Amino acid sequence: MSLDLETLLIALLLLLAALLYSSVGHGGASGYIAVMSLLGVAPAVMKPTALALNILVSSVAVFKFYRAGSFSWQLFIPLAATAIPMAYLGGSITLPVNWYKPLVGVVLVYAAWRSFRTAQGASSYEVQQVPVAVLCTVGAVLGLLSGLTGVGGGIFLSPLLLFFRWAPVKIISGVAAAFILVNSIAGIWGVMSTDIQFHPGLPLWALVVLIGGFIGAEYGSKRLANPVIQRLLALVLLVAGVKMILTF
Repeated sequence: MSLDLETLLIALLLLLAALLYSSVGHGGASGYIAVMSLLGVAPAVMKPTALALNILVSSVAVFKFYRAGSFSWQLFIPLAATAIPMAYLGGSITLPVNWYKPLVGVVLVYAAWRSFRTAQGASSYEVQQVPVAVLCTVGAVLGLLSGLTGVGGGIFLSPLLLFFRWAPVKIISGVAAAFILVNSIAGIWGVMSTDIQFHPGLPLWALVVLIGGFIGAEYGSKRLANPVIQRLLALVLLVAGVKMILTF
């Protein structure tokens, strides 16, 4: 593989994205898509490449958060049961570029907003009970969105769980990591039923996101992410999202 300057630059930015996202239990797909979008990677390549990187980083995050006791099977099973088939369905659908780019652009802008809003950290609160039927519905909707766009769904699941106070903050991170992992696996399996294209820089990028994911998950499973870095990430996501929307 020829390691040109663009591939190396993307690798550095992906490393930073993996480090930050994994610190809050996320795989980082929205960050990877933002980086690839800003540097002109084709949309057809972005989706499967982001899902592949997501699988690696979320696997590390699941291991770290689960080992730290930050997980709930009671929340995860209903979410995953409906998300997995819907993520597969979404992954098997190739949206036209003039649909895919604005949809992903909106997702990135939303991710920017959430990253900025949660940068100051979350306070403690009383956990509320949630019906299994509600979790199943949430899983199905976010699973489909995950497969369609190439994100793992964590950027939607985490704030939802936090807003309704359905779990403590650290449990949310662990559940989100596992949710992202199963969605990404199902999504990329669905993509494989189509004409799949990975970026040639994927082997290098896989290595760097694993390094970033390991460091970030180790840090995040014990303490919260740095708010300054989260605000910088929000800016990157915002710029990339607006670019996707304006250039479809």
